[in-house]
Amino acid sequence: MTDAPVVGLTTYRQEAAWGVWNTRADLLPTEYAVAVETAGGVPLLLPPVAAPGAAARIVSRIDALVISGGADVDPARYGAEPHERTAGWRPDRDAWELALLTAADEAGLPVLGICRGMQLMAVHAGGTLDQHTPDLVGHDEHSPGGDAYGDVEVETATGSRLATLVGARVEVGCHHHQSVATHPGFTAVARATDGTVEAMEAAGDRFRLAVQWHPETRVEIGLMAGLVAAAREHAAR
Repeated sequence: MTDAPVVGLTTYRQEAAWGVWNTRADLLPTEYAVAVETAGGVPLLLPPVAAPGAAARIVSRIDALVISGGADVDPARYGAEPHERTAGWRPDRDAWELALLTAADEAGLPVLGICRGMQLMAVHAGGTLDQHTPDLVGHDEHSPGGDAYGDVEVETATGSRLATLVGARVEVGCHHHQSVATHPGFTAVARATDGTVEAMEAAGDRFRLAVQWHPETRVEIGLMAGLVAAAREHAAR
């Protein structure tokens, strides 16, 4: 593991309970780190930091970045009023992850967005979100409720980077009530059967890919292996 690339994973900051403690904590489901390690990388958790210049310093010390799942993005970030089902956005996390994405663009760092991460990447690029996907598709299969993941079949675009990593068709685990409406600079490369955009990627050699589903819950080695391979190439440069 001495030459394994370091993959930064953004985290939640919220109330949590363990042992005798019930306090605010920086955390992320273990599956994320396990997926990175399984693919040959070293996971590094990145809690929200407000200090100016912190994002650029972090990006200079990692080999790839994962924008993780989590709460809704603040609708003000894309010029919208909150839908009645939009809630719980975290201004500190929005600001931190947007700063990381800007620094990653400047450094040419490989980036993978997962669920909220895909939505934030679209917003960072100047895009917008549909704030409650069931309003559009008429069902709750993308987020059945509670901690359950929806089993969603997606079809990937022929010739896309995503297709080379996961194949032409794959069943994935989803937990999103919002979805990407517009995504400047990215191409939609996977859709659910109801038409929902489930993945997007940017053209060119740099790895910039995002999915609405949660590959870490099934340790889908294709996506993480692709990111870690890109991270290794970035580190070598």
